[in-house]
Amino acid sequence: MTPLDWLIVGGGVHGTYLSHALIGRGGVPRDRLRVLDPEEAPLAAFWRMTSATGMKYMRSPGVHHLGLHPYDLRRFARKAASRGIPRFSPPYERPSLPLFRAHTDAVIGQQRLDQLRLRGRASALHRHGAVFRVETEHGSLEARRVVLALGVSEQPHFPPWAFPHPRLQHLFAPDFSRETLSSGPVVIVGGGISAAQLACALAPHHEVRMVVRHEPRVHRFDSDPGWLGPRSLDAFRRTSDLGARRRAITEARHRGSMPPEIAAELRLSLRSGRIQWIEDEIHQVEPTPDGLRLLLRKHPGPLDAAHVVLATGFEPRRPGPLLDDAIPRLGLPCAPCGFPRLPPSLAWAPGLLVSGSLAELELGPTARNIAGARSAAERILAAA
Repeated sequence: MTPLDWLIVGGGVHGTYLSHALIGRGGVPRDRLRVLDPEEAPLAAFWRMTSATGMKYMRSPGVHHLGLHPYDLRRFARKAASRGIPRFSPPYERPSLPLFRAHTDAVIGQQRLDQLRLRGRASALHRHGAVFRVETEHGSLEARRVVLALGVSEQPHFPPWAFPHPRLQHLFAPDFSRETLSSGPVVIVGGGISAAQLACALAPHHEVRMVVRHEPRVHRFDSDPGWLGPRSLDAFRRTSDLGARRRAITEARHRGSMPPEIAAELRLSLRSGRIQWIEDEIHQVEPTPDGLRLLLRKHPGPLDAAHVVLATGFEPRRPGPLLDDAIPRLGLPCAPCGFPRLPPSLAWAPGLLVSGSLAELELGPTARNIAGARSAAERILAAA
């Protein structure tokens, strides 16, 4: 079997956009590229998570999408207006989730990106001369170039007090659904955008309590827009100390934050009493006949909940376990934090490239976002 020219491992936002860019801009023949993804459809995990939170509008501006031209989404929106799809919200023309999804589906359909997909999970990565072999549960795939576009959706963060229980779920678990929550109080653990969106979505039908370690943090984006251009990136790239780069990324990210419009909606629900905001920490959880009992460090008494939903984000560690095996065997260079040590081309090794979180020590704090997918594609196309 002749090796592929390109194999993209990961079919989320990054993998799907990279496949579009390589074919549409890079001139890669369709039969020479494939996208390996364990999900049944492109961006399936992304749609599942945004649906779970009750998201109405994207946090990112309207120029960040899966089309190749920055204004593709705006052109699409003019046609979509007659179909009654909500369009943009100021500022920065943030698209509604239905508009973003309709445009994404149109791009995938028009470019037949779904036909490039192979369903499966990469379990091992080997190199044989100039060819990489990726092992999956359905057999092996060979390619001259492999792009690792691994997402973080398989690494939800669980606090140390959490334990397996049917009434304790992570917001981003594959089987979580707001519709399955029974009547009774719901405790949401976390105070960022996902927690706030979920609380506002549940408030009309549930008694909602948010247990948060800090006061509301309000930021328009999850990092300053200066990180999209030379204002912040030039100094970042001049820093050769990768430990300093990691510290800069950590400081730049507004973890646990929400944009002003979500904060305003949350404040209305707090004033009406539909949501209760409790600044405290959970140190123990006990099962009860009707759900769970939470013991807090400062709160005078326990909180009883029919359901506890963790909106605690994802683990900050490097995606694995595929890489845990490949790094020592292939001799892939890593920074002290465990993430790839990369040149500007994003080539971790000849023929092995990365996107998403794996590229953040080169691309900065926006590497995981849609903007990061577009930046990674520019680098990979230039190198290829």
